[in-house]
Amino acid sequence: MSEIGLRPKMIVKDAMSSPVITTDEEASSNKVAQLMDANKVGAVVVTNKEGKPLGIITERDLVIRVLSKNLTPNTVKAKDIMTAPLVTIEPEATISEAARKMSSISIRRLGVLYKGNLVGLISSKDILGIMPELIEIIQERSRIESASSSEETEEVEETPLSGYCDRCGVYSDNLKDVNGENLCEDCRIELET
Repeated sequence: MSEIGLRPKMIVKDAMSSPVITTDEEASSNKVAQLMDANKVGAVVVTNKEGKPLGIITERDLVIRVLSKNLTPNTVKAKDIMTAPLVTIEPEATISEAARKMSSISIRRLGVLYKGNLVGLISSKDILGIMPELIEIIQERSRIESASSSEETEEVEETPLSGYCDRCGVYSDNLKDVNGENLCEDCRIELET
């Protein structure tokens, strides 16, 4: 596949969302909800004063840790409701590795770290969004492999058949297909001249 310019595998950086919406660990859960609403996202990454990711707050975290406990959103800090630590993956990891990691620890989002810096976020929704493209790549790869294997098959000389010649009716151990007819050697020579 590399000869035609296609990568054999989709990687995390192909599907991740970037830039990541972040908030300070001291921000109120009310501010976190407003950030989610303003940016149309389902999660916000919580960072420390140096900007390093500490954890993540999802819509579900807000519901379970604030609303269901009837807490006042503007009094609850991000650091108290975040899921920590933020589980991460490298941008060059495959989509399959990201999906397996999410599945094995039952989460839906991974932070994408490059050289220690948060460069993106990949979610199960992002992975589902590229599935049609992955299926098309698999189909195209199959077509290419099928075409190259049929070319290889055509290059291999046919094994002679045994039976009666379709043209003269004589039995031969050396029949070969010529334009849809099984012909003996004599009839093939006759056709060529």
